[in-house]
Amino acid sequence: MQETNILWADDEIDLLKPHIMLLNEKGYGVKTVTNGNDAVDAFKKGFYDLVFLDENMPGLTGLETLSELKNINPAVPMVLVTKNEEEHLMEDAIGSKIDDYLIKPVNPKQILLTIKKLTENKRLISEKTSMAYQQDFRNLGMILNDNLDYEQWADVYKKLIYWELSLEKLEDAGMHEVLTLQKAEANMQFFKFIEKKYLQWVKEPEKGPVMSHQLFRKKVFPTLQDNRPTFFFLIDNLRYDQWRVINEVITNYFRLEEEDSYYSILPTATQYARNAIFSGLMPLEMERQHPDIWQNDEDEGGKNLHEDKFLTDQIKRIYRKECKHSYTKVLTLEQGRDVAENLSNLMGNDLNVLVYNFVDMLSHARTDMAMIRELANDEAAYRSLTLSWFEHSPLLDALKWLSQKPVRVIITTDHGTIRVKRASKVIGDRNTNTNLRYKQGKNLNYIAKDVFHVKNPHDAMLPKLHVSSSFIFAKEDTYFVYPNNYNHFVNYFNETFQHGGISLEEVIIPFATYTTK
Repeated sequence: MQETNILWADDEIDLLKPHIMLLNEKGYGVKTVTNGNDAVDAFKKGFYDLVFLDENMPGLTGLETLSELKNINPAVPMVLVTKNEEEHLMEDAIGSKIDDYLIKPVNPKQILLTIKKLTENKRLISEKTSMAYQQDFRNLGMILNDNLDYEQWADVYKKLIYWELSLEKLEDAGMHEVLTLQKAEANMQFFKFIEKKYLQWVKEPEKGPVMSHQLFRKKVFPTLQDNRPTFFFLIDNLRYDQWRVINEVITNYFRLEEEDSYYSILPTATQYARNAIFSGLMPLEMERQHPDIWQNDEDEGGKNLHEDKFLTDQIKRIYRKECKHSYTKVLTLEQGRDVAENLSNLMGNDLNVLVYNFVDMLSHARTDMAMIRELANDEAAYRSLTLSWFEHSPLLDALKWLSQKPVRVIITTDHGTIRVKRASKVIGDRNTNTNLRYKQGKNLNYIAKDVFHVKNPHDAMLPKLHVSSSFIFAKEDTYFVYPNNYNHFVNYFNETFQHGGISLEEVIIPFATYTTK
């Protein structure tokens, strides 16, 4: 391993000889100087992995030397060593982007810990993370073969995302490949689980997880009792891993009161799942109770144009109490800015629902635009693009404003997405819908091993458009293509993010509740 080179500037360097001898024995190279000017000269001439700076030196002070060195190479970690414990000096050091701060007299163990932390941190974290995942890999492998319930499946998925985000920071392609294979195995087992349990949950909801149509009844309405306005933010198409990365920003302003999840209904598509959330009804019930506003796949026009009406009806039908509320859909940057600027007008409501469509637009743009496909060419890049949007969005501006008010904030979504990799041929008539992850139609011809087939849509509380209509849902990372123009569709849609089918990413939904600090 290449020697770590250290520059140490202290006007009493002779007193530090025992420390320097110990560092030499440990394999570190140490260059010593007695003042700031010599430190700057040495730094210009040589390469150093770390710098120790005494604060109280003749000529340039430690902080002044720090400023000079940062101008030369800001990437090198620097540590201020001082006898002065005054708070203003610590604040000045932090403001000058010091990497660590030690109070004299320092002992050798302190020095060693600081060196390891600042020069070997990445390697140590990488080794420990890889080792920890290897141990957990075996545990997860055994668990996946157990007869898991819906809560355990949510825990497994969250654990896989934890490791995905942890390993993402490491330059270890082998570990990434192992995790990818384990996620694929988990999705295969999860598909079997949903295939076995879903229709039972629809028939006997008390035996299943909280699902889309139960979300307000079970998780939102009970929070409206304490005279604090609740702001319910639904970010369309937000996966659990994407929530995890934006949550790190949100918790700078809010306290995370509860991290939870729920299950999307099938199809995991906006017109079904999101309408179910706001209506409190399954799609078949929506068709029967609201024939004037429910839109089926064959109907022309927008499929999510009446969420405000569905919400108002659900409040009257289920909450049955006075509930002053608002519904706002944000589709553009300008609309987002308008919302952020007018939040004070919503503070008098018990419930404010705000739907943000950016992530959904991002997934569609990734399909349609070559540039976006380049920017979001894998899971990590997709998360990064989501985080970048969020950090510069009017939604974050709105949350910052709300963080100063006595409010409750809920962040959730209607379904997730999965990056599709395997094409599966389907034949249907001209009225078959176009979604790549589910199909509804007559006499569908498909590859049986790739789908969950619901022969009678009413069993899944789905509308039946024709006597012989049925639904098929794609498993794992497959997507449906027609035999005609097969290669064209594969080239266009392979590796894109899609929703509507059955996968951990699409079905298990983040639901986070925040309160102000």
